[in-house]
Amino acid sequence: MPIKNTNRTVGTILSHRIVKQHGQNGLPEDTIQLTFRGSAGQSFGAFLASGVTLHLIGDSNDYLGKGLSGGRIIVETPPGSMYMAHENIIVGNTVLYGATSGEVFINGMAGERFCVRNSGATAVVEGVGDHGCEYMTGGLVVVLGKTGCNFAAGMSGGIAYVLDEMQLFDTLCNLDMVDLESVWRQEDKDLLYRMIQKHERLTRSTRAQRILSSWQDSVSRFVKVIPIDYRKALERMRQAEARDTETTPATEEVFHG
Repeated sequence: MPIKNTNRTVGTILSHRIVKQHGQNGLPEDTIQLTFRGSAGQSFGAFLASGVTLHLIGDSNDYLGKGLSGGRIIVETPPGSMYMAHENIIVGNTVLYGATSGEVFINGMAGERFCVRNSGATAVVEGVGDHGCEYMTGGLVVVLGKTGCNFAAGMSGGIAYVLDEMQLFDTLCNLDMVDLESVWRQEDKDLLYRMIQKHERLTRSTRAQRILSSWQDSVSRFVKVIPIDYRKALERMRQAEARDTETTPATEEVFHG
């Protein structure tokens, strides 16, 4: 269906009705699927509930996915576009502000303050402006292109993977609270591959196709952004799991005699 920039908070009242009738867990995935064509107004998919998928072929104003609450938003560059999606802004500023859960796949760049205060949503985007992942406390973000400055300022949780083709990301990232790592663990590689593969399937992104077609080279160019304290907590969890694994056989031997 057509949409224009005076259509604001699309999906919000629907989400209210769903939660009111079915509770905060909403509906099963993709129960309701809506496709729009055009330029969406502010707060497209704000507070979108689980079970609702909004597919926008076009572009969107600011605050897309604000307070996302389990729903899925797909933004796709219109077929036949003459510009390169990963070099052009397709959604506005402050996308996914305060999101708690759900997924967003954006076939293009986002403006400034992408995923500010995100606490649990998953997002794939092909570039972001300044202050990306600011004050983020949870969730997962994959950036398949350029970032602006001050990335990860105040980021205390969650993980971001950024494609750093120009090897300049360390100069654009705020390192006060985060560490930068290469993507070397197999679990990280597998997770990243799955996310990019899903992005390509849902948005038909040529950027994602190119990355996947030369995966071994591409994955070496990604940087993992992880908060320092969060990384320490994960390491403690891994060590605890390793200790449990080591003691389990001995315990079973004593128990079974």
